[in-house]
Amino acid sequence: MNPHASWDDTIVALATAHGVSAIGVIRLSGPRSVEIVDGLFPSKDLSAQAPNTLHVGFLKDGDVVLDEVVVSLFRAPRSYTGEDVVELSCHGSPYIQERIIQTCITRGARLAKPGEFTQRAFLRGKLDLTQAEAVADLIASNSAAAHHTAIRNIRGGFSEVLKNLREELITFSALIELELDFSQEDVEFADRTQLRTLILRISDTVSNLLESFRLGNVIRNGVGIAIVGKPNAGKSTLLNTLLNENRAIVSEIAGTTRDTIEEVLNIDGILFRLIDTAGIRESTDVIEAIGVERSLEKMRTADLVLYLFDVSTETPAELEAAVHRLSGVNNNYLLIGSKSDLLSDEALAARYAGLDVLYLSARTHHHVDTLKQRLVDKVLQGQVGGESVIVTNARHYAALQQVASSLSDIRKGMDDMIPGDLLALDIRRCLHYLGEITGAVTNEDQLDYIFSKFCIGK
Repeated sequence: MNPHASWDDTIVALATAHGVSAIGVIRLSGPRSVEIVDGLFPSKDLSAQAPNTLHVGFLKDGDVVLDEVVVSLFRAPRSYTGEDVVELSCHGSPYIQERIIQTCITRGARLAKPGEFTQRAFLRGKLDLTQAEAVADLIASNSAAAHHTAIRNIRGGFSEVLKNLREELITFSALIELELDFSQEDVEFADRTQLRTLILRISDTVSNLLESFRLGNVIRNGVGIAIVGKPNAGKSTLLNTLLNENRAIVSEIAGTTRDTIEEVLNIDGILFRLIDTAGIRESTDVIEAIGVERSLEKMRTADLVLYLFDVSTETPAELEAAVHRLSGVNNNYLLIGSKSDLLSDEALAARYAGLDVLYLSARTHHHVDTLKQRLVDKVLQGQVGGESVIVTNARHYAALQQVASSLSDIRKGMDDMIPGDLLALDIRRCLHYLGEITGAVTNEDQLDYIFSKFCIGK
């Protein structure tokens, strides 16, 4: 058993952000939580109060009034951590908050470590590990998609999928283990046909989860979009239009942008990291040449490339050559014809026939909203907003890769008709990695690492 499960001390920490605010919340969790606050709260005998109740009064250290607070009282096991929890809603002065915390410490509490409240919730069975990690994701969410995914995982969406897979596999594992006890009698308790069907179904589910990580990574970290093209194609103008501010210098002089400029844009709850790059061309200017090289590097690493070209100057042959070069660097791109107000729709359709081009004018804002929608559709492809499970955590992804490898070994073992004891080993390995994701299989170092990335008060 994890030694942390025997914790019997009481912890305290500020649960709200540091800094001046209207209200601050200080949280205590542990067996002495009520006792410690009761000694500072003469208005009522908190030990005699009903759980899940609020109480207003002065917090006092002897004769010194610390603050007027609202005390929220939660009793084990019906609390966030599964322990007795007291939350003090005080005024948001950093001085007041520190005085209260230090007073609680002198009366027997200790300062909580990062993530310790959520770690205690996990160890007491209030959350599994994927739900606990989703708490940190929810706190860090900065878009609607990240929020939606974190909420679904906190509610146990991902956990439920893994739990069902693991339980079914455990059933077959037990039957194969039973066969080993009757090895002399040459009997089969586990139907190999049903086991194969199960393994194939689990493999499909794991494959879908692994595939979802690409989208999950986008949701968690945003989408890197490189805006590339020849000098004076309108890249900086487009960036300014999308941001609705003059972020990049716009000039008729080719080569004005010498280095990459990065800004973040939120479209329909997805964060797009827009990178305005230097115009790509041969140059004898040393500084501009460095900028061009950086532009090519951004193209290679971007999640999506917007190739912007001037419809009044770029010939169809030049565009086709550009598409060929793009395909060799980054095959995920959109072709954007800028300054489309200079030509009619009919002329544009005839000029670039056969190429999938979105024509827009940053000056008149023609099709700018269409571009934003295309960006969202290109990235999400309708996968966010429903009930599908999306993997956003790199630890989960690594464990799922091990699960997929184990499932492959199980299938190969069945094809080769290996003995039941060897097949059982492969199944145990698969169960181990499934359990590692949800926390059914853990070690102390792993837990300390995971929760150390949380904020102190959570």
